[in-house]
Amino acid sequence: MHQKRLFLASCLSLITCAALFAIRVTITDALGVHFAADKELIGSVLSMGFYGMGVVIAVASPLCDLLGMGRLLALAFVLHVVGIGGFLFAPGTASDPKLFWAKATMLCIGLAHGIVEGVINPLIATLYPEQKTHKLNVLHAWWPGGIILGGLAAYYLRDQGFDWRVQWAVGAVPMLLYGLAILGVHFPKTERAAAGVSAPAMVRAALHPLFLLFFALMAVTAATELSTSQWLDSALRSTAKFPGILALVYGAALMFVMRFFAGPIAHRISPVGLLCVSAGIAAAGVYLLSIATGAKLVVVASTLFYVGVCYFWPTMLGVVSERFPKTGALGMGLLGASGFFGAGYFTEHLGAVYKTDGAAAAFRTATLLPVGLFVVFLLVWLGFRARGGYRAERLDQGVG
Repeated sequence: MHQKRLFLASCLSLITCAALFAIRVTITDALGVHFAADKELIGSVLSMGFYGMGVVIAVASPLCDLLGMGRLLALAFVLHVVGIGGFLFAPGTASDPKLFWAKATMLCIGLAHGIVEGVINPLIATLYPEQKTHKLNVLHAWWPGGIILGGLAAYYLRDQGFDWRVQWAVGAVPMLLYGLAILGVHFPKTERAAAGVSAPAMVRAALHPLFLLFFALMAVTAATELSTSQWLDSALRSTAKFPGILALVYGAALMFVMRFFAGPIAHRISPVGLLCVSAGIAAAGVYLLSIATGAKLVVVASTLFYVGVCYFWPTMLGVVSERFPKTGALGMGLLGASGFFGAGYFTEHLGAVYKTDGAAAAFRTATLLPVGLFVVFLLVWLGFRARGGYRAERLDQGVG
């Protein structure tokens, strides 16, 4: 099964996606100059990456059983090559008023990321059936890990006066590494397929009311983290005269360390309790970002924000995988699709608010998201507690 090599390939593919995200954060203002476009139009370009992820992850996850996870990850590599290379040659608004080329190549990046997420989440759940929440958090520690690597490289290159294209090309390095890592390695069947759960049973499990609630909540958790972060550098440079990419890298470092300890924390207070506490902390962090005018408050706000959003994505996946194992790759894919569509919509929406009312107003708008999450997660946690507490389910128990 080549368990360790598959885990390494999964980490490298996620590092590629994260590095490209961090580089986009760093070059946002430069893209506005290059394309001669306002914040709203640039937001529409950046949102295509999220929409691409959302479109394909819902399709790619069920195809893990039909086409095989290895073939799909190889397709992600090809799309990364096309997206990274093609974006370098995207023309400005003078010859492409709607920036269709830029949007199309950014869509390729999103499609690649969606396939990566659609493959590696069920892959890790299959490789480590007894440690799903913990291993998914360790895997997703390399999202902030990739942000650190890509963000610092892009910030250094920008500080040295290099063009945004040079910064963008940095994303090709981890891309090549994960391409090499998947050569000749055997991928297993997904957990759902190996257990013999039928496709109709998988779909029925995904129609459970609690699953549908988490499907909706995923859009809000992802938007809280990704949409806010996407505008962090541009906004903080405007409101606090602070290079927001450093706040992003600092927050990513916190997340990288904290995700390795998700298992013990989730075991102590339950995954849903962890999500509830996280939402409250994130709300405080985003609000402080909206009023930050100096470096000290930016650091405090960034600390709270990234501690808050740290466990959102992997713990949401862990809860669905543990509570609804029959949904298999479809369940994880639907959750990922919801998250990316939510992030895409709010990235564009925050860009519009930024354009009309300023950066601080965009952060104030973003604060509403984790406040709502806190209320809903608290109610879900109380519901589990009333029924004896949160419990993970197994496929051989015939539940989900």
